[in-house]
Amino acid sequence: MIALSLAEIAAVVGGQTHDIPDPSVQVTGPVVRDSREVRPGSLFAAFVGERVDGHDYAQAVVEAGAAAVLASRPLGVPAIVVDDVTKALGALARHVVTKAGATLVALTGSAGKTSTKDLIAQVLNSKAPTIWPEGNLNNEIGLPLTALRVAHDTQYLVLEMGARYIGDIRYLTSLTPPRVGLVLNVGTAHIGEFGGREQIAQAKGEIIEGLPEDGSAILNADDPLVRSMASRTKAKVVLFGESAEADVRAENVRLTDSGQPAFRLHTPSGASDVTMRLYGEHHVSNALAAAAVAHELGMSADEIARALSEAGSLSRWRMEVTERPDGVTIVNDAYNANPESMRAALKALAAMGKGRRTWAVLGKMAELGDEALAEHDAVGRLAVRLNVSKLVAVGGTEASWLQLGAYNEGSWGEESVHVSDAQAAVDLLRSELRPGDVVLVKASRSVGLESVAQALIETGAEGEVAAR
Repeated sequence: MIALSLAEIAAVVGGQTHDIPDPSVQVTGPVVRDSREVRPGSLFAAFVGERVDGHDYAQAVVEAGAAAVLASRPLGVPAIVVDDVTKALGALARHVVTKAGATLVALTGSAGKTSTKDLIAQVLNSKAPTIWPEGNLNNEIGLPLTALRVAHDTQYLVLEMGARYIGDIRYLTSLTPPRVGLVLNVGTAHIGEFGGREQIAQAKGEIIEGLPEDGSAILNADDPLVRSMASRTKAKVVLFGESAEADVRAENVRLTDSGQPAFRLHTPSGASDVTMRLYGEHHVSNALAAAAVAHELGMSADEIARALSEAGSLSRWRMEVTERPDGVTIVNDAYNANPESMRAALKALAAMGKGRRTWAVLGKMAELGDEALAEHDAVGRLAVRLNVSKLVAVGGTEASWLQLGAYNEGSWGEESVHVSDAQAAVDLLRSELRPGDVVLVKASRSVGLESVAQALIETGAEGEVAAR
């Protein structure tokens, strides 16, 4: 973080200093909300959660070296007291990014945000110092915490923006105004809360509405709802996708024998070949989005292709591939799930598993509202159509819909099974997996199916487990 004195921070956030002997003391370490992440010179933001009150850790974080606590009440330790810690954090982020002068890139979409963010970050970081969020810190707390990591030498700040309600992204862009705004897609994630895809499109499009005239709006040419957002910005519009009309597009898209996408990348300044380290054809669209951003920021087609070919997965439980010593391959994509990402993961499983037995261990997709039954049924049917050897549906009602869809689509009724919980899935797979099998594990985050993947990785590991 750019060093600021406690007095400066108090002025920026409209707070009052309490128990601070020397207001000129500087915050030089990270701004954190987790007491375990405090370093000398940190500012600790104390949030009141459902189970934990950060104010209770005030004494401990100061003893660990924190310069002060950003709090909603006096604590008997150095503190900047504000009415609303979340709004204060946002105000501080706005001040710091303005002072730093880094080029801000912001992205949103219904699926693929975190994977695309990781690709953009790695491509831009190959050119100049870049800051990006770990995982999916994309809300009114996570985004400022990421923005506050910028330093004087930071050239690019890449930010992921999520939304549950119309207006959420507009608020985030007010904190960290982007020069480049990217919309990946409009799907059905959170459709139960928004009420329909048109409302989702309204929310996602907020990311490009405030772009400057000399900025760039990067839009998916293959998604009509995204493409139609072009009228909502004064910035230059750049289209990406497989459409012939896209400014940045892919040709000769194919998958390697191991399920990794390869294609010819075309940009307005040239073309170059890409072979990715990631798994699944859905990463082609993510890569094109990253390429469009990089092109707008001055990188050549060869530079972009080289960086995309070298980029790996930076975030846990997203198509994380592990090969056990006995030849079983585990694909842990259990961080989250929606209908679009489920379909993409199943297609990747089918590609990776050619000539091998494939297992799809799937659980509930949350927040689908009235679409939940139809969407779960459709995913179950798709698993059968893709010739997945067996679907293991894990959990309650929604999982039963997955299983029923596969059962009704299948020929013999043996293509799927419904189990009650994660342990039952582990027990089943431990008894039936054979060397060479490929197992996909995926569900919404609340289901916690990463425990299944971890248990399977550990099972039968007589030697070293090689993770890719």
